[in-house]
Amino acid sequence: MSDTTTRRIAELNDLCRKAPGIGGRLFQTTGIDALPSADQSAIREKVETFETFTPDNDPHGERDFGAFEHNGEKIFWKIDYYDRTMTRGSEDASDPRQTVRVLTIMLASEY
Repeated sequence: MSDTTTRRIAELNDLCRKAPGIGGRLFQTTGIDALPSADQSAIREKVETFETFTPDNDPHGERDFGAFEHNGEKIFWKIDYYDRTMTRGSEDASDPRQTVRVLTIMLASEY
């Protein structure tokens, strides 16, 4: 994959993370949904402002995964790429015309 394509995917993933509903769809697992509303909001804010990308959690430079602690609980978030019908993977994650991004926020124990 070219550096230009990787940068474009990273930009689209940042938009998905920072503007859920505009740059992609948001899905919270049942573990996140079971938390108090204030915790859910704080977790979503941590996802939106996440910038701690390293070679360990972002080996391809696409900014599609992150992990952090919230109230002693390990939280994961990830972005997956689907085709417009949501029935299979996208053929080109750098093209928003053919890709639906899904941001999933979960307890690490649910992974």
